[in-house]
Amino acid sequence: KRNKKLFWFPAIAPLLSVILSTLIVYLTRADNHGVKIVKHLKGGLNPSSVHRLQFNGTHVAEAAKIGLISAIVALTEAIAVGRSFASINGYHLDGNKEMLAMGFMNLAGSLTSCYVATGSFSRTAVNFSAGCKTVVSNIVMAITVLLALELFTRLLYYTPVAILASIIMSALPGLIDINEAYRIWKVDKLDFLACLGAFIGVLFKSVEIGLLVAVAISFATVLLNSIRPAVEQLGRLPRTDIFCEVDQYPMAVKTPGLFTLRINSSLLCFANANFLRERILKLLTQDENGTEETAKDRVQILILDMTNVMNIDTSGILALEELHTELVSLGMKLVMVNLRWQVIHKLKLSKLVEKIGADGIFLTVAEAVDACLASKLAINNL
Repeated sequence: KRNKKLFWFPAIAPLLSVILSTLIVYLTRADNHGVKIVKHLKGGLNPSSVHRLQFNGTHVAEAAKIGLISAIVALTEAIAVGRSFASINGYHLDGNKEMLAMGFMNLAGSLTSCYVATGSFSRTAVNFSAGCKTVVSNIVMAITVLLALELFTRLLYYTPVAILASIIMSALPGLIDINEAYRIWKVDKLDFLACLGAFIGVLFKSVEIGLLVAVAISFATVLLNSIRPAVEQLGRLPRTDIFCEVDQYPMAVKTPGLFTLRINSSLLCFANANFLRERILKLLTQDENGTEETAKDRVQILILDMTNVMNIDTSGILALEELHTELVSLGMKLVMVNLRWQVIHKLKLSKLVEKIGADGIFLTVAEAVDACLASKLAINNL
């Protein structure tokens, strides 16, 4: 824990380092022996550039493209840095307020030809290392920078670049959480891959490259899960109306003559429709071939639990139609359970509900199973 009486030590340490290193370089003229220094800095504030704003020039389209890319990168970096430090300090980050602050800041800065502003990782790290807790530190920092630009830029001529880098680097070790990285590795290997990609990208290139690598890996993971969603076979827990995955709950009992599956995807679309249709038929075939069938136990009805499917497109509807046709050719019936409003509305418009029949749509799996068993019993008694 920090000693409250000595809180000013970490706060003043970077300033003392800059002053001492600048004096040493100036007195020893180390810049003549290969030490890189800041050199000349233009003093004062930039003049207003509002009069230079044009919307009919030849470079408007290019400026808009670069501005859009810069805004996305700047916002992504600011949110990433903010969430990182919010997680460390245990407070909530409001993304909407961050976007408003970023927009206002860059809009005001553009009137004086300022560089694109974002949440600086280096300054945030130094602030965190110094023990700053509120935005008052930013106000003090802004006033200090303003005074430095007006009065002290000439004094920074001999400041070595290495000391500025060392101030940033000294604040970084506290941000590297090995235990959290190990926890991510144990929980999800793909998340750890994104974490590792971000670390390597930032370490060897830049924050922007690290963010792009992490976003690309995360997007690829989401895309992979969307293209190849899981399909679970369901069974009934004894003496209940609860149906759950038979692999996860071995006590769940499969109903003879019925094959109950649940689609674990929020979208049934062009990206996964054919995969799901083929996967369902493959599971159905494996179940038939893997058991010694009798006329009573042969699968006659396929029940699809659509609880997780929030929406469907024309490719998904076509896949269901093809599945229905193939099942009919095999002497089986398709039954669907718990269709969301958007899904059943589109199925009605496509006439698929008419093809399946009103007796093929149910609210719960238990209702569907009971109705199918009653229907089978009635047919067997004829």
